[in-house]
Amino acid sequence: MAGSASETGRDTARGSAAQSGWTVFAAVMMIFGGAMAILEGIAAIAKDDLFVSTRNYVFQFNLAGWGWVHLILGIVVVLAGFALFSGALWARAVGVVLAGLLVVAHFLWLPYYPFWSLVLIAINIFVIWALCVGPQKGVRA
Repeated sequence: MAGSASETGRDTARGSAAQSGWTVFAAVMMIFGGAMAILEGIAAIAKDDLFVSTRNYVFQFNLAGWGWVHLILGIVVVLAGFALFSGALWARAVGVVLAGLLVVAHFLWLPYYPFWSLVLIAINIFVIWALCVGPQKGVRA
């Protein structure tokens, strides 16, 4: 009976360690992605002619306006990334919502920075996945 209780404790510890590992990964990636959004926003606000837009793209927006969106969203995402280190459930929920908003923002940012937008979309999808992964109970190695 004592052996089964200790095995259950090890499984719980292993599950929480894996969960905290994914949370730390998501936090670091959110801080990185938010910092990149801040830099994109500053570049778009400072030099409106720095970016080259493709023609006839379905979504046409003012670049300086998008710069402000990226700057504000980036600041909020960095703060949420730091909040994830607390392990609070609300920080995970906010992280999922903000990473989803960044996916949409970078999708609409495609004509200005196509390759970098695709990279950040992929990173944010991994962040959403990492924040949604729950502890694996009952799995034995």
